[in-house]
Amino acid sequence: MCRHLAYLGPQASLQAVLTDPPHGLYRQSWASRRQRYGTVNADGFGVGWYADGDPVPARYRRALPIWADESFADLSRVTRTGALLAAVRSASPGTEHGATSVAPFAGDEWLFSHNGRIDGWPSSAAAIAATLPAATLLELDARVDSALLWALVLHRLRSGLAPADAISDTIRALAEAGVTGRFNFLLTDGRRIVANAAGDTLCYRICEESLIVASEPCDDEGGWVDVPDGSVIEVSDGLVEVSDGRIDFG
Repeated sequence: MCRHLAYLGPQASLQAVLTDPPHGLYRQSWASRRQRYGTVNADGFGVGWYADGDPVPARYRRALPIWADESFADLSRVTRTGALLAAVRSASPGTEHGATSVAPFAGDEWLFSHNGRIDGWPSSAAAIAATLPAATLLELDARVDSALLWALVLHRLRSGLAPADAISDTIRALAEAGVTGRFNFLLTDGRRIVANAAGDTLCYRICEESLIVASEPCDDEGGWVDVPDGSVIEVSDGLVEVSDGRIDFG
């Protein structure tokens, strides 16, 4: 169910990060190598990126496959950024189709993606949804499990939790509410990346001054590190922290 990727580093075109790599997110939309659930991610795609001096990200989301969007080829060739989050979608049963159902979801300065599903959607999520303010539920982008999960994480961010804690607390709350599924989250504010592995694959690679966190490797070059299931990875201020381990790449 879906593939996603976040990038921090020197200015690069969207094409260089997403399309040019031989097994990048573009190719993963039809030929993913590590996807455990589903085979084709053709139910939409989205990219969010940050421009210099503007903390609010831009987004481009479509309900068609990434390879079928002729406009994206031109957009990705000329748009450059030092921070982005992108996803290709394989829709979960019972969820809405359309561009508003496609990651990245946004709130304040954040971009968010969910790789996975809520089992038994939507009835299984009623109790956890009821923990949110009614106004928050009315503001959901779409009737889709990923949008609800984002609302749960964003509510915790706005309540003052640090990003890694907001993700961990959301996972804990889902378990306490008896909600099962796969919950790989990916989050960035353009300065840091926070993600977790919970039921699906996740990896990262440090390359000189850049870092990619992704569902799976974008090429066969060395340096890719798998994130253990149940772990949270945070990249901030030149440090990569996976659970309680640290790697200095600054």
